[in-house]
Amino acid sequence: MGNNKKNLTTAVAFAAALAAALVIFNVVSGGKFLARENFTVVVSHIVYPAFTAWGLSFLFACGYTDMSVGGVVVLAAFASTVFGNLYGYPGVIIAGVVVGTLLIFINFNIFAYTKIPSWIASISLAMIYEATGFYLKTSNATKSLVTTALNRDYRVLGQLPWSAVLLAAGFAAAYIVYNRTTVGLNIRAIGGNTEVSRAMGVNVNRTLLWVGLISGLFIGFAAVVQISYSGLMTVKTGLTSMSMIFQPLAIVLLAQIMKKRVNIIIAIPVCSLIIYSIFNLLTILHVPSGTLQEACLGAFLIIFGVMGRRGGREVVK
Repeated sequence: MGNNKKNLTTAVAFAAALAAALVIFNVVSGGKFLARENFTVVVSHIVYPAFTAWGLSFLFACGYTDMSVGGVVVLAAFASTVFGNLYGYPGVIIAGVVVGTLLIFINFNIFAYTKIPSWIASISLAMIYEATGFYLKTSNATKSLVTTALNRDYRVLGQLPWSAVLLAAGFAAAYIVYNRTTVGLNIRAIGGNTEVSRAMGVNVNRTLLWVGLISGLFIGFAAVVQISYSGLMTVKTGLTSMSMIFQPLAIVLLAQIMKKRVNIIIAIPVCSLIIYSIFNLLTILHVPSGTLQEACLGAFLIIFGVMGRRGGREVVK
């Protein structure tokens, strides 16, 4: 009973702090931030990074890093475009999710069985996926398919209210898997200590493959949302696909700071709203996009990090 009361108090305080922050943003922007048109844009923009961040949260929970996620999103978005234009919504959803899941699953097979550090292997995989995307865009056989925008009739998942419905469904799935399943428990156990988990009977390799499937599903849906919103995915080369996970990465890092008080799965959509609201406010205030906005984001993250580490004594990994 005491824990439930404490959790409720924390949730109420958290919601009040978030509401206060949004009101402050609105005051600073002269009432433009909470204007219906602007806030609708803010909400619609948090769906892609939230799904990507949920996928990354499962990776981080077991102690792995995957820098090829951006490249996976590009190829999954290409698949959604091609098959969506051919077969409608079934093609948009199934093709994007299958490609995203398959590629992340392949990544985790490599991580699990080669023992190569995941950050090294994933950067190599990112280059492979970028090269594949570049080939698809330049090959005479596929160029016309991947450079054609997704038909507007099949882009509803990138628009409210359907994107919000998808966000709610993704939240429910992520919360249940992370907190209420044996797989979720094993994933967190591996992240705590792989050898101890193995000694306690956890099949580490099998669990890692489950991580690949679960994370891949979220990354696949992220690609579906992204292509449904933008309509056309541009090819990435020279590891520029890694920039596609900067915001989701910042969201996960902020959510990890907050997880002492709020479950990380719950924190992710909230942090998505915070991060994108900051970018949106900076845009309203005419702060140049790109480097200066990213510098401001970095400063905010340092502030949040200091706040999150107050009272901590151990060394942060």
